[in-house]
Amino acid sequence: MNIVILERNSVGTDIDVSCYEKLGDVKLYANTVEHQVAERVADADIVIGNKAPMNENTLRDAKRLKLICLFSTGYDCVDLEYCKSRGIKVANVVDYCTDAVSQHTFAMLFYLLEHLRHYDDYVKSGEYGAQDRFSNFDLPFVELAGKTWGIVGMGHIGRRVAGIAQAFGCKVIFYSASGKSSCTEYERVELDELLARSDILSLHCPLSERTKGLIDKAALQKMKRTAILLNVARGAVIDNADLYWALQNREIAAAGLDVLEKEPIASDNLLGRIKDSDRLLITPHLAWASIEARTRIVAEVLENIKAWLQGTDRNIVNP
Repeated sequence: MNIVILERNSVGTDIDVSCYEKLGDVKLYANTVEHQVAERVADADIVIGNKAPMNENTLRDAKRLKLICLFSTGYDCVDLEYCKSRGIKVANVVDYCTDAVSQHTFAMLFYLLEHLRHYDDYVKSGEYGAQDRFSNFDLPFVELAGKTWGIVGMGHIGRRVAGIAQAFGCKVIFYSASGKSSCTEYERVELDELLARSDILSLHCPLSERTKGLIDKAALQKMKRTAILLNVARGAVIDNADLYWALQNREIAAAGLDVLEKEPIASDNLLGRIKDSDRLLITPHLAWASIEARTRIVAEVLENIKAWLQGTDRNIVNP
């Protein structure tokens, strides 16, 4: 059994992946970009990937390939219909980073809400030590208690964030990104109402035709000028150019982003021009990447492969 891991470093070099060696011959690549895929998977029975595109162009010569496993929940890098036509099964991992992403959502919020960069710089610059009073709060901040927290996407992560927000005293409302949510614990509203009512709006939805560009100029104009927008979903759910316009024109107070339309950040992404950390925080797609989550995803992919070898579908997204 030939196993090819295309993006070994996507789970971090501090995480051991030797567990796959007991299942067959393993070939590791630190990273793989599109033009390298075809050659590297040519003799593979099983491919483990993350973002490397897997479609007819990259897989047509992989005659032995029967299983693709992903170090991710999202599978938009894989042409599912093509794989199904070839009898290639695709398995993802679900609910492995709920705690990590939820934690990062609040880390970004508090950084922005309480102007932590500003106050850290204030102390380290010596200005605090030079003043004659005990406190400084020149950039005012508010409490979460009593605020309305809006959520797009009430899956595992959305529900965890909702519970934490509620513990802080927030009123939680949500918009169903799929239109099929079964959640009854929180108030479900239409998108326009969500935008108008939310003091904090966090995105936890998959990327689809329904959600691509969901937060555009028109949506941003419907939000409160005091609102904070958080995206830990997919970059393309927000139109980055429109968000730049909104931040420059104070249409919303601030935004925290862990994902962008193109990653790593493109040189022509207008958001890269904003250096004011009280208005914009961008982290490099790390919300999912706690040590525990990365350890968990390696173990879950192992279980997906073992199940397939035993003739059982586990986390197969194209049965």
